[in-house]
Amino acid sequence: MRGADRELLLGLLELPTAGPLETDGPVSLREAMERYAAAATAIGFSIVRFAAPDRSAVLRPDVPVPVREAVLACDGFLERQPSLVLRLGPSDPAVMFNVHLDTVAGIEPVSYSAGRFHGRGAIDAKGPAVALLAGIRAARTADPRVGEKIGVLIQVVSGEEGGALGTIGTRPLIEAGFHGRVNVFCEPTGSRFLTRCSAAMTARVRIDGDDSIDDEPHAGHNATVLLGFLAQHLASALGKACPPDGQVCVAGLRTGPLHNRVYGTGELLLNLSYGSDEAATRWSTLLEKALDEGISEFCDRFCDIPAFTRTVVDAARIVRLDWLKRGIPALPPTEDGWAADLLAPLPRWPADEPAFTCDAVWMAAVPGARTVIVGPGSLGANNAHASGEYADEAELDGFSGVITELLTRFAAKGVS
Repeated sequence: MRGADRELLLGLLELPTAGPLETDGPVSLREAMERYAAAATAIGFSIVRFAAPDRSAVLRPDVPVPVREAVLACDGFLERQPSLVLRLGPSDPAVMFNVHLDTVAGIEPVSYSAGRFHGRGAIDAKGPAVALLAGIRAARTADPRVGEKIGVLIQVVSGEEGGALGTIGTRPLIEAGFHGRVNVFCEPTGSRFLTRCSAAMTARVRIDGDDSIDDEPHAGHNATVLLGFLAQHLASALGKACPPDGQVCVAGLRTGPLHNRVYGTGELLLNLSYGSDEAATRWSTLLEKALDEGISEFCDRFCDIPAFTRTVVDAARIVRLDWLKRGIPALPPTEDGWAADLLAPLPRWPADEPAFTCDAVWMAAVPGARTVIVGPGSLGANNAHASGEYADEAELDGFSGVITELLTRFAAKGVS
């Protein structure tokens, strides 16, 4: 990476780019993309598209409920989250790269010292986005066919974080035809390549009962106790039955903040990942069965405690299951010899290690496309969604080298 690359990355890190699903604060995604586009055009790219998606592309049944609700309720929700498409050279054959500039919430101090960048997005994924440009620049120098005979497409998207799962940014671009023969999603993989991707669905267990005061706890429905019990029951039942290509995350539980009342309403969220449509169907069946069993066990355990009599009597009636996110496709495992060739000598993602969820799921609907997920660092080790997020310049440089190698190998022999 050159001095200008460091300056670009530090400037991007200074901009708050957590999307409105993550924060109520300022969203500077448009400015971040303008800076990125300026750096890309300096090495020969042209801007093909720079816009937010149409509402019709987002108001669809398989778009997560919070996204649809935000589109309808929040002025400028989509306009604050544009996506950018950059092209170098011909449209085919082409290699497409996907990077996201939106981040999770949380302001992190920005710095560069002793070869290490700190800041929100340093590894996920502003750092890899800048390293991508450096790698393409080096590839053009190494082989003039890159950008002349071989096209390069970059999707710079919003809506990867916050639970939108690409429905704001990546999917509309793919459906518009902005993809290549090889499609590279730049996500932290520990510099291992992955040709499969899990998807996830979010279930919500809701209780719609009556409140009561602390002096008469028996008069209301105790959503806190019932949801707390169900959270433990579902964690055990689903954790034991988890399919090999999926994981269960028992997530948020909310009733109320006060000590002197019984809350009759509340919700429990569960995120269920899967690697195939069959596994998604299995999750749905397992959850419905486990929820019914949990309600029954709650009633057996609390039926002789007066404070919970009303909750027990009405439990089956006041508990509801609905889905905030459902119907997202998984990217199934594919033969990856071509990826091993283009990305030599990077190691494969271990076959027995679960994949993770990212925007690459939307390539599942593109016939004949080759898709790989690869990037520097890891979500955990580099504190990607936590305090102290960082990226070492050496690992970003290494990723630039991977991009250069991939493009020059593709220019020399394509894919087989």
